[in-house]
Amino acid sequence: MGDFNQSVVLEAVRQSAEGLSRIELAAATGLSAQTVTNITRRLLDDGFIREAGRTINGPGKPRVTLRLVPDSRFSVGVHLDPAIMTFVLLDLSGAVVRRMSVRTPAKEPRQIVAAMATTIEALITASGVDRTRIAGVGVAAPGPLDVEKGTVIDPPKLLGWHRVPLRAVLAEATGMPVVLEKDTTAAAVGELWRRRASADDSFVFVYLGTGIGAAVARDGRAIPGSTRNIGEVGHIIVDPDGPACTCGSRGCVEVVCTPQAIVEQAERAGVFRDDREGSDVEAVDGRFTALCERAAAGDASAVGVLRQAAVHMSVLTAALTNMLDVDRVVFGGPFWSRLAAVYLGEIPERLARASATRAVRELPVDGTVVGDDVGAVGAGCVVLDSVLSPRASVLLLDG
Repeated sequence: MGDFNQSVVLEAVRQSAEGLSRIELAAATGLSAQTVTNITRRLLDDGFIREAGRTINGPGKPRVTLRLVPDSRFSVGVHLDPAIMTFVLLDLSGAVVRRMSVRTPAKEPRQIVAAMATTIEALITASGVDRTRIAGVGVAAPGPLDVEKGTVIDPPKLLGWHRVPLRAVLAEATGMPVVLEKDTTAAAVGELWRRRASADDSFVFVYLGTGIGAAVARDGRAIPGSTRNIGEVGHIIVDPDGPACTCGSRGCVEVVCTPQAIVEQAERAGVFRDDREGSDVEAVDGRFTALCERAAAGDASAVGVLRQAAVHMSVLTAALTNMLDVDRVVFGGPFWSRLAAVYLGEIPERLARASATRAVRELPVDGTVVGDDVGAVGAGCVVLDSVLSPRASVLLLDG
């Protein structure tokens, strides 16, 4: 109970940009004044919070404002993507202190994990942060995952990754605790940490990376699913007349909405000559960037391809929001910024027409507040969240 209450108080301070007094903390948390005093004394001694001046609010003694000490703890976040690996060092507030990115090497798992460990070490060294203040490493990886065993199981665009024990191998290589999380769920955690929304907020996070995925947040927490593999949306049909999919259906998200699928549609539409060398993720990324640049410059054919992609994405988004009944939609991921202008111009109106709750409320559509590095930032926030955020499960008795 003491650890839980301490987490509750620390979370309340973290969520408050201006800080809170002990009296305000007691009101916000429902804890007694004496309990708050005892907890804040421990947090001050441990360096998590600091006293930041006094404020006068009516009669009585001035109140001492308590604020978070962001550099009291840190975490490392890693996003494993088939094209690029992104690394960030976060402070306790979730702010990025240092960032690095490297091309994902040949898909052989040992080479990739070795590159991860080397870059993490370089990131920490360049930051000058004391390693003893780093709570751990979070890795956001494409699913499916076996989170209990810490293994990555046959992700579709990482060939050779058959039950790779990523958590254990990376922990041994870095000498730090490692948390493994699905990339989409990690992104939702990052959004929750950085947006500072209300505690009862709920949203679906649509993740636009090399593949397309989704995550759900409700009551201020990301919902992981029974096996922690929630959000596999690749075989939801968004265009019944679309291309054939490996699953046997036609027009699935996997063959219509991904960057590779959009590039192929652009090639069929004549936006590009069909002279792309190879279909590896790096080649697709380059052509996708060129497509979005042409659309931004006003190329009608390129704009048409992206608008049609937005139509398909709105079908997926409507299916998710009608099923999950969330308060809003958040788009993000490494490909989001290139699509944002077209998608935000098309999807909200289409979603409003397709929403089952349109007579009750509006359904806002936003881009992530975190930016393109939401996967890596989210992975780092997963570490901070697992170490510092209050969890009711700790109050349950064993057996």
